[in-house]
Amino acid sequence: MVALLVAGGPMDFGLVVFLIVIMAIFVITMAVKQVPQGYEWTVERFGRYILTLKPGLSLIVPFVDRVGTKLNMMEQVVEIPSQEIITKDNAMVKVDGICFYQIIDAAKAAYEISELDRALRALAMTNIRTVLGSMALDEALSNRDHINTKLLAVVDEATTPWGVKVTRVEIKDISPPKDLVNAMAAQMKAEREKRATVLEAEGIRASAILKAEGEKQSVVLAAEGRKEAAFRDAEARERLAAAEAKATDVLSDSLVKGNIQALNYFIAQRYVDALGKIAGADNQKLILMPLEAGGVIGSIAGITEIAKQCFTQTPVKGS
Repeated sequence: MVALLVAGGPMDFGLVVFLIVIMAIFVITMAVKQVPQGYEWTVERFGRYILTLKPGLSLIVPFVDRVGTKLNMMEQVVEIPSQEIITKDNAMVKVDGICFYQIIDAAKAAYEISELDRALRALAMTNIRTVLGSMALDEALSNRDHINTKLLAVVDEATTPWGVKVTRVEIKDISPPKDLVNAMAAQMKAEREKRATVLEAEGIRASAILKAEGEKQSVVLAAEGRKEAAFRDAEARERLAAAEAKATDVLSDSLVKGNIQALNYFIAQRYVDALGKIAGADNQKLILMPLEAGGVIGSIAGITEIAKQCFTQTPVKGS
């Protein structure tokens, strides 16, 4: 090369330097690798895996080492397509879902499995068919969380050798046939009508019980009221009889002592009361009686004289 430089002159020397610079840049470009954040690259030497490049700048041996697989280490999503599944009670349903996963070992994900997304999709579909096929339709529709948990455990365990961590498996939709949906709606409507009828009957029963209790309480209170009124009436009659007896005793004592005025008062009171009752009677009668005050007083005086004669004769007979 020196001979060529001497023989060729300055222009040949400049060309050689340019070629050397180009080659150096090419070698540096092959040796220095810049891995973006969230990715990892595998490195192969003569076709054999030797190491994994982390995010940032890394160096490899030019012409000997090469980048094998560039892997996304962030959490990724795989859509699980809709498929028809026969449940335990022979109901045909359409089910689809979604799977979230993250690569945790770049070497295993690159060399232990081919077409990772397709493998995850097929694995999830198979296990969804297995899990839902062992459940009745009502159980499948009401236990989404249980299905998701069971699918996650099974799929995550199966993908562990691939260096993949499955974080979530979610059932997006379970669609029964239209005729089955209509039957379920009719059944639900019948159940609601049944509950409404039962609640209405219970309300009527409670209302009747409350009404009977109220009537019973009313009857009891009325009976207690009549009992109390009868007791009060008896007590009043007893007191009236006692008062009458006491008045009679007082009158007898007065007559024994020769006090005729008490008898006059007693007879006049009875006479006036009788006149009041006769005057207030509803039936029509023709009654002849002294209505003037002098006649009434005369009648009372006559009765008084008769009583006086009786009381004056009684001691003579006793003597």
